[in-house]
Amino acid sequence: MRPDDWHLTEDVDDFLARAGEFLRSRPALHTTPLTTIERLRTRGTDAFGTPAPVLGRLERAGEVHATFCLIRGLSLTHLAPEHADTLAAHLATLGHSLPFVSADHSTATAFAEAWQQRTGATPTLRDRIRLYRLGALAPPTPVPEGRARLVGERDREQLMLFLREFTTDVREAVTIDAASWAGTRFADKHFTFWETPDGTPVSVAGATSMVGGMVRVDPVYTPAHLRGRGYAGAVTAAVSQAALTAGATDVVLYADPANPTSNALYQRLGYLPIAEWAVYDFASTEPEAG
Repeated sequence: MRPDDWHLTEDVDDFLARAGEFLRSRPALHTTPLTTIERLRTRGTDAFGTPAPVLGRLERAGEVHATFCLIRGLSLTHLAPEHADTLAAHLATLGHSLPFVSADHSTATAFAEAWQQRTGATPTLRDRIRLYRLGALAPPTPVPEGRARLVGERDREQLMLFLREFTTDVREAVTIDAASWAGTRFADKHFTFWETPDGTPVSVAGATSMVGGMVRVDPVYTPAHLRGRGYAGAVTAAVSQAALTAGATDVVLYADPANPTSNALYQRLGYLPIAEWAVYDFASTEPEAG
């Protein structure tokens, strides 16, 4: 396909009209663009700050083959290596600056290599991520004492405390307080506590709103001193069951493949790995003249 088969826009509604069916055709694999575009649709194009997002689709003969979202960095659906190269050439020619690329491992690697060839920017692998999709849910046995409870407004301080601890654990640079809450990636999610019989929250799990029949569980967190008691499994199962009850056809989550404990837990609950993800940072983001 040629570079001019890539169509770029800042119009979210136009993008959805042309690429929405493609994204919804594989909701599990397209979990990130589906939730990203939904946030832009519901909260406006400044939902992720400035500059305005750039959305793109690879289309020929009226058929969409891939999409991208350029918001802070570049997020891609699956691409063949030759299509990654044409996209890199197109974005470099247009003068776009890319701090990072995130996609399934083969796509991210192909694009990172193509971007380096086109711009001289050196890619560095920052993260490896495993994408899971729920098969048949298998709730943990035994279930720890306590119950799942939806997080309400009165729980906001406890929720923010858990999320500050979570982001520190995963080395995510974000400020979480009352003033910054609306701008974080957590603001659009629905949260559930697992609490002990006396009402003390001991674990938390979040979930996205359903888009295209897909719900993503994210994040799952238990404070370090409370781990090993089954709380994370219990709250993850509760959130997963709630998504199924609400009609979700695809319930997914991401996990760090270097963490054997979380990966084993999710697989015991019935989650099956479907893709390996990668994020590459670029040492230089100034493209050469096209």
